[in-house]
Amino acid sequence: MSLLGTAVNALAIIAGSFIGLFWRNINEDMKTTIIQGLSITVIVLGIDMALESNRIIIVVVSIALGAMLGERWRIEERMNRFGIWLETKTGAKEGGVAAAFVTATLVYVVGAVGIVGALDSGLRGDHTVLFTKSLIDGIMSIFLTSALGIGIIFSAVPVFLFQGSITIFAAQIDRFIPPDLMDQFIIEITGAGGVMIIAIGLRLLGILNIRVANLLPAIPIIMLIVAVLYYWTPAI
Repeated sequence: MSLLGTAVNALAIIAGSFIGLFWRNINEDMKTTIIQGLSITVIVLGIDMALESNRIIIVVVSIALGAMLGERWRIEERMNRFGIWLETKTGAKEGGVAAAFVTATLVYVVGAVGIVGALDSGLRGDHTVLFTKSLIDGIMSIFLTSALGIGIIFSAVPVFLFQGSITIFAAQIDRFIPPDLMDQFIIEITGAGGVMIIAIGLRLLGILNIRVANLLPAIPIIMLIVAVLYYWTPAI
């Protein structure tokens, strides 16, 4: 039952999306205000996460290098293509599913909560963090689906795959990674995730059209940098 927390998280997103899909009698002004409120909340969450970093220079370098790789690999473009493919299957309005899918995937996946929760599920069989995340994601999906459309529901798939993969391999992690190194990973990933969450909030508000998905390679880069510093300078 190690995947219980991840499964509940994915089902919460699906359930919330169905509620939001049929709760369509929200007028445009209310939808706008809801999205603006959620966007500001996302930005505040991102700031709180970003301030968790103990070595902001690692976050800065990782974001820069991650952006270079993300742009080269065209991650966001590929995600948008998948979203457009979903549009052809659902018959939704052009651009709606792709934008909603990318936005929701980034909101639900980027951040340390899912990583920490998946690790807890795999290492200790404790699903508390993911159950809490499920409640938050489910509520958000109601309003995001009502405002952005059916594309939100498809974000449950990458959430399940991402968190599920971490959970499955978590049992093996403690054999190779010392607990204090894992703590450093989580802290700096939280910092970088916070920067990306802020970017998502700004994009939802329409202030900046940031290709946030292209920043995702910063996560493995952070792990590499932290690991190198840990083994080269154990006293840090």
